[in-house]
Amino acid sequence: MSSRPRVGGADALERRLGDPTDPDNPLGFGPVLEADEAEEMFPAGERALADFGLNAEFVPAEYGGRLMGLDRFVTVMRAVFRRDPSLGLGYGFSSFIAGVNIWLAGDGEQRRTAASLLLGGHRIASAYHELPHGNDFAGTECAATRDPSGRLRLSGRKEVVTNIRRARALVVLARTSERPGSRSHSQLLVDKAVLPPGSIADLRRRPGVGMRGVQLGGLEFRDCPVPDSAVLGVEGHGIETALRSFQLTRTALPGMLCGVLDSGLRLTQTLAVERMLYGEPVSALPVVRAQLADAFVDLLISDCCATVAARGAHLLPEQASVHSSAVKYQVSGHLLEAMNSLSAVLGASFYLRDGRFGAFQKLLRDLKPAGFGHAARVACLVTMLPQLPVLARRGWAAGPAAPPEVFRPGVELGRLPFERLRLSGKGRDSLLTALATGIDQAADGGTTEGSHAHDLRMLMAQLREETEDLRKACAELRAADIGVDAPPAVLRLPARYAALLAASACLNVWREAGVQQDPSLQDPVWLIAALNRLVTRMGRPGVQSLDPLREHLYSQLAERHAAAESFDLYRRRLPG
Repeated sequence: MSSRPRVGGADALERRLGDPTDPDNPLGFGPVLEADEAEEMFPAGERALADFGLNAEFVPAEYGGRLMGLDRFVTVMRAVFRRDPSLGLGYGFSSFIAGVNIWLAGDGEQRRTAASLLLGGHRIASAYHELPHGNDFAGTECAATRDPSGRLRLSGRKEVVTNIRRARALVVLARTSERPGSRSHSQLLVDKAVLPPGSIADLRRRPGVGMRGVQLGGLEFRDCPVPDSAVLGVEGHGIETALRSFQLTRTALPGMLCGVLDSGLRLTQTLAVERMLYGEPVSALPVVRAQLADAFVDLLISDCCATVAARGAHLLPEQASVHSSAVKYQVSGHLLEAMNSLSAVLGASFYLRDGRFGAFQKLLRDLKPAGFGHAARVACLVTMLPQLPVLARRGWAAGPAAPPEVFRPGVELGRLPFERLRLSGKGRDSLLTALATGIDQAADGGTTEGSHAHDLRMLMAQLREETEDLRKACAELRAADIGVDAPPAVLRLPARYAALLAASACLNVWREAGVQQDPSLQDPVWLIAALNRLVTRMGRPGVQSLDPLREHLYSQLAERHAAAESFDLYRRRLPG
């Protein structure tokens, strides 16, 4: 474990950006909405992030940056996303997406070059997308072919790419062989500043409904010369590198987007306590309190999933291929459902694009791409599906459980082991194994005793049954069932699997909170509500009534709101 001091961090960035609801804050929601209406990146926000040195968060510590723990990185970026998701993606996360490929596959010189560019304030864009092929990378037409002298020349188009015009360098996925299959593509690190005039041309910017400030554009490469030294890793391994990089980006982005729900909850609670209805605050209505409590639970589930998966990237990196897709699918669903529910509480205020609550509609619009951007939720199911039969037949309850540090937010883990990421977990899943062991240890240790013992035991029994039923169903899958044309009934299996991983994350974070003496997370009420939410979505009965628990959870939410504390696992003190 590393204990070296940090520069930057989420608390420092929160202080730098200030209270987003303060009307006098030049970095608050008011100026953010003005930039959104103009469909431009928030200029004052970009300057503030540059002054903070946010690009250092994308560069591994061994190359002069601040990137160590993936979960720490997520909390830093969450501070940006809870104010302006467009700024979070457009200023920073797009450079992280590109950078991960360089830290994964690049040689020492390429990594040093990328680090120098980022630490110097430049951007790097990941140029994968081609409109005719979407996320079908094997269909990529942009090609790097060799001329008679043997030099690579890049030709073709990349479209709807974040920051492709503003970036100094690009990580370009290009076809380098006419052979069919995934070994016909490579990634190239291209420095736009050294390309000859006329070798690239800007394509028109594409406007969006959500993330309107994000600069989505395209480039056309016109017989553009690139040296052999531009190839990242082994020629022909570009798609494999991309798939391994997704294991980190699919894990990190949902965790950052938890900041959107945090702000959505904060705005909705503010309205609920201030607005009067029938002589009482809106928050006095039981149905409103229940909706706010449920959204609070969705945020805790989401943060458990994202944090555990991020920490697993350090301690269980060989299994990240399935965990990352599960967290992207599971968390995006919870966040979208919760924000949609909160919009009903806001009522007519939800439609306003300015004023005290105008930020809510922007946050919801900016969250929508979480269901399809980078990798659609259904694509995540398709990615998980082929691994489920192997996991089930080898018995996911038989292997070693995840180490306890996976479930202890805030404990530092050292550098990210990029080199240990694999395309398949080969039948190992320590997070799901930890669900069975966590249930056993909770029962043996007496933590299912007390006033909530009956509900906990009932939920844990249902989780055991679900795990076994899912294991049997997945073990019976045939090769014909697990392709991209899998029927909806089969795709429900990875959805159930993702929910079980979420249950494991919640149960074990709760258990380890007792070890760490964290009173807010030791409370069994949030765990019961979280597990009940998950098992009922699996088709299980859950517990009889959550109304008293919702009242307890709402009181916790109201307490955090009044104290200006975040609603996530960290209960961080916020400006305001």
